[in-house]
Amino acid sequence: MTVESTAARSDARRSGTGGKRATQAATGRSAGNGKAAGNGTAEVPEGATASGTPRKAAAKTSRKPPAKSTGSTKSAGKTTRKAPAKSAAKGSAKAKAPAKAPAEAKAPAKARTRVSGDAPGQPEPELVQLLTPEGERVTHPDYDVDLSAEEIQGLYRDMVLTRRFDAEATALQRQGELGLWASLLGQEAAQIGSGRALRPDDYVFPTYREHGVAWCRDVDPTMLLGMFRGVNNGGWDPNTNNFHLYTIVIGSQVLHATGYAMGVAKDGADSAVIAYFGDGASSQGDVAEAFTFSAVYNAPVVFFCQNNQWAISEPTERQSRVPIYQRAQGFGFPGVRVDGNDVLACLAVTKAAVERARTGEGPMLIEAFTYRMGAHTTSDDPTRYRSDEERTAWEAKDPIQRLRVYLESAGLADDAFFAGVEEESEAMGRHVREAIRTMPDPDTMAIFENAYADGHALVDEERAQFASYLASFADSDSQEGR
Repeated sequence: MTVESTAARSDARRSGTGGKRATQAATGRSAGNGKAAGNGTAEVPEGATASGTPRKAAAKTSRKPPAKSTGSTKSAGKTTRKAPAKSAAKGSAKAKAPAKAPAEAKAPAKARTRVSGDAPGQPEPELVQLLTPEGERVTHPDYDVDLSAEEIQGLYRDMVLTRRFDAEATALQRQGELGLWASLLGQEAAQIGSGRALRPDDYVFPTYREHGVAWCRDVDPTMLLGMFRGVNNGGWDPNTNNFHLYTIVIGSQVLHATGYAMGVAKDGADSAVIAYFGDGASSQGDVAEAFTFSAVYNAPVVFFCQNNQWAISEPTERQSRVPIYQRAQGFGFPGVRVDGNDVLACLAVTKAAVERARTGEGPMLIEAFTYRMGAHTTSDDPTRYRSDEERTAWEAKDPIQRLRVYLESAGLADDAFFAGVEEESEAMGRHVREAIRTMPDPDTMAIFENAYADGHALVDEERAQFASYLASFADSDSQEGR
């Protein structure tokens, strides 16, 4: 693939827009046949990407190999050997002039601008969208929601309060109140939309970033802070809200969800299970095993992948040669890509997926195509591996702003409503700051309490040793005070 074709696909991928029939690939139909699909998004001129850059190199790359592959095996073999030479000949001047390579190293932002994660020669996959980045309400033939003004206002309120909580937690970590924090900035629509699609008896298996889903499951936001402050291992009872504890190990919760869903099916319950994971976790073996078991046992589980396009500093194209949702085809269940910055689309698609699971139709993979606006965690510096231009382009597709524009343009909310949400946001900020600073330290001996139900001699010995160790500090302090 030439340098030009990679750049052209990069622009199209980062645009985050799409069409209607995202589930066609899962049913054997073409998901990217080039038809407009009429989803209300801005049209891109033929021969150009969403950013207006030429697409001719990409077109050459995608059209020529199939033409050469026809004919005998011998002819195909020749094509395989000749292709690299042609690609090199059509490459950029940089490839012919190694002496210029050091100059590229001086501009890390441009050199590390991400490229498309889709396979070379494939059309840009379509996605389900009900609300354009400009706040225009559009329809989709397969997925839709009929919501009242109050329900749409509720989605807006959820996203605003979740973002405020996340911002406060980030600030508290910078002030030394938390050891670490994983921000969800930019992913509010994916989490609130999917979270509000669930019933109380559905069960959620999160990663460590699903603060918006936790909000939808009525988990006290301050409970989430305890683990990152180091005062507990989660702080909430998973069975109270059907929301499992945060999982730090990448991808393991997807297996847990599949096993739980298999149990739900054996119990004869009509509830569904949803597992959240990221694009980076999709490379884990645990996820592939979960896909296999869920398909074989027809488990009532929905796999919700928030593709924020960066697994820390690793871009999606180094995770998969095809769009993530298309992986489901290889395991025998459907997959769909949804606009992860469109809360209405995320709600509609997740509702359909969990209902499908409840009625015994098995698993489904949802890829919410979104963007991680902040750092991976507060220990990360994204400016070292991605460009400012990329973030700026996605700021224009902010999930909260687009819903506000829709609420205002459709006359579904007035200034009093937005002012009320802002006041509630300020109150939440004050509550979070007060709660974290008054959070008690844990009992240092509590770690030994729940190791064994009936006690154990070795645990008793370890407890005594640890107590003696802690007492040594008190003795040292008393001696210094003399």
